Amino acid sequence: MRLDDYVVIQTLEATDIGIGQSITLTGCDSTINGTHTVFAIPSGLFVGVSDEGDLQFNYDAIIPNQILFYDAGDNIDRGAVIPNGTLTWTISCTWTTSANVTEFLGIAAATANDTAYIATCVSAANAYCFRARQQAGYHDAPGTSPSADVTLGTTLYAASLYRERGSVDSFASFSDMAINQPTGLTMGRIKQLLGVRRSQVA
Repeated sequence: MRLDDYVVIQTLEATDIGIGQSITLTGCDSTINGTHTVFAIPSGLFVGVSDEGDLQFNYDAIIPNQILFYDAGDNIDRGAVIPNGTLTWTISCTWTTSANVTEFLGIAAATANDTAYIATCVSAANAYCFRARQQAGYHDAPGTSPSADVTLGTTLYAASLYRERGSVDSFASFSDMAINQPTGLTMGRIKQLLGVRRSQVA
């Protein structure tokens, strides 16, 4: 539906899409197909914009899996537009870099394979850390690290992935405080820097 220049779409399944992310619609109403930035993830029925410019919702009508974005145009009544419409999204997180990881490791990559593997670890760490913070309730911009501690946590995670390569003197552990990694590379420390899995206070 489109109302007061805001569009709300409902996906068939729950997604990890968050506020500020870019989505692309195809196969839907021709006036809303294209790339948009997510403005809100509402749970109630969108009923319009107030005179003060606030988005208004009817929370007596709960609707799951909604995504709201700004897109000026004529109103479109709520309904199933085309059942095979497609929504795609890509997250390109760049909170740490290969240079950050090699700086932490204190050594230059010895071969082209090392350089390529560091880049693979950096890509995996960026994706994991962004997803971990998103699941913890943060709304971060994937292209800009929210703080220095998050950058360091992402860098440490990438370095941890790299150091697992070819390790023959220890066993990997999923324990938060595993001691098979050098000091500073425990998952407990990394998650502390990322600000995830914090203690909850009643």
